[in-house]
Amino acid sequence: MIAIIPARGGSKRLPGKNIKLLNGKPLIAYTIEAALACKYITKVVVTTDDIEIAKVAEKYGALVPGLRPQELSNDTASSNEVIKYILNSQLEKIDSCVLLQPTSPLRNGKHITEAIELFIKKDADAVISFTKEHHPLHWNKFINENGVIEAIGNLPQRESFYPNGAIYVLSLSVIESNLYYTNKTYAYIMDRMNSVDIDTYDDWMFCNYLFSFNNEAL
Repeated sequence: MIAIIPARGGSKRLPGKNIKLLNGKPLIAYTIEAALACKYITKVVVTTDDIEIAKVAEKYGALVPGLRPQELSNDTASSNEVIKYILNSQLEKIDSCVLLQPTSPLRNGKHITEAIELFIKKDADAVISFTKEHHPLHWNKFINENGVIEAIGNLPQRESFYPNGAIYVLSLSVIESNLYYTNKTYAYIMDRMNSVDIDTYDDWMFCNYLFSFNNEAL
């Protein structure tokens, strides 16, 4: 299975984040190494519009098939368009792939392996990593324009989960239809610690803290 890691160079909230050093290593390196550690991954491809990201990606063992075209490097380009572009550039026939965001450095090879095994076992259209919400859904309230707290409605009193962005195992059918959620899409549940998604400086500092606090466990 091919792993695709999309890594644009134009991060606005945290400039240069994909190759910014995290605990002494470029951020994207964690995802490349995790993919290479998965026994089901035969090729790790980084798609980027940035020459410096490309150099770092190749240093850590990923393939970079040229820089991404401009039309796939702006804010309106979707991940699915990027996936299609990469798959169309491959010589061999590919019926599934795994999308790995470089902003999830605590997702490791074991997580990827387990997600792919779930995909195989269920003969799934897709497997997407999720994390349990910290607070119950029925605690949520609406705050109106005057700052007054209002009830949202009859929300169910049960556990709720959100996609953490770490792993997307996708069949060719969902990629072609751009519909990732079907009646054969399954959740791979990850804990909160390994689900950190780096988007802001605060996320970055928190992740650095996790490494310094318990580096061996991560």
